[in-house]
Amino acid sequence: MAVGIKDVARAAGVSPATVSRVLGNGPVSTSLRERVETAIRLTGYRPNLSARRLRSQHSRTIGLIVSDLGNPFFTALSRAVEDAAYRAEMRVVLCNTDENPAREAMYLRLMQEERVTGVIYAPTRRMAASLGQMDFDFPVVLVDRTGPVGRHDGVLLDNRDAAGRLADHLAARGFRRIAGLFGNTSSTAEDRHAGFVAALAGHGLTARASFVAPAVAAAEEAAAALLAGPDRPDAIVGSNGLILLGIVKALKAAGFAMPTDVAVAGFDNEVWTDLVGDGVTVIEQPVADIGRAAMSLLFERLQNPDGAARTVMLAGRLIERGSTRRA
Repeated sequence: MAVGIKDVARAAGVSPATVSRVLGNGPVSTSLRERVETAIRLTGYRPNLSARRLRSQHSRTIGLIVSDLGNPFFTALSRAVEDAAYRAEMRVVLCNTDENPAREAMYLRLMQEERVTGVIYAPTRRMAASLGQMDFDFPVVLVDRTGPVGRHDGVLLDNRDAAGRLADHLAARGFRRIAGLFGNTSSTAEDRHAGFVAALAGHGLTARASFVAPAVAAAEEAAAALLAGPDRPDAIVGSNGLILLGIVKALKAAGFAMPTDVAVAGFDNEVWTDLVGDGVTVIEQPVADIGRAAMSLLFERLQNPDGAARTVMLAGRLIERGSTRRA
């Protein structure tokens, strides 16, 4: 015979309403909560999660909406968020949008229907522009990408500074024809592009920068065109790990060596970047810190729903390897 809330209430010596408040994480004294939780264990009661969500204000579920799980950055971010949620005894619903605004809108509706406690979200540029007109029943923390000023909490890398440091690094080592490939779907790539162009201008250099789909194949094609052109760059920067990999593949296909023929640098310290040649110079993002900071902002927002929006800005670390070293 199935054990119900009334059975738990009798075992704990409390009312069924008190059991419901404990299950829904409602206001209950510590002693009562302990009695009810003990009774749940002793009776073997297993709550109906769907019914509990309908009764409770929050589902103790975090929605995590990322743009591309094929990008190792978002895979690592998802792990960091899930670890923090697990420690808080919360679940994570992970959604992958593939940089598709229609899928983003669908997943945001799903979060409303699931009555999630909060959402951590990496929006495309197009959806970010619409967030100012959207109202949610849960707090939203933006990660990696920006949204309407002052509307949502966020955790970002200082992208302009990081891209500027890559440009400074290459210029200081004597490279002069420096090109860059940047993703065409996010505010992150726009900020990296701006920092890259500004830093090169400070050295009296004109950047050869263009926007491409943030994927390996698109970056490889764009890099191959640069390498086959009449004024081949002596250095190329990729604005994320997938674009960086596409650049390296294009160099290999063309028979060029790093940095003898073309220097290469970019973002994301993925495992392969230390295994190609003498290694690829990268900006390492503090991915675990980004995930932890996002969860921390979410919990703070739940405690203080009317406070001013906050943005946490983190710094990347430049790791110099053989792909940019001059003899």
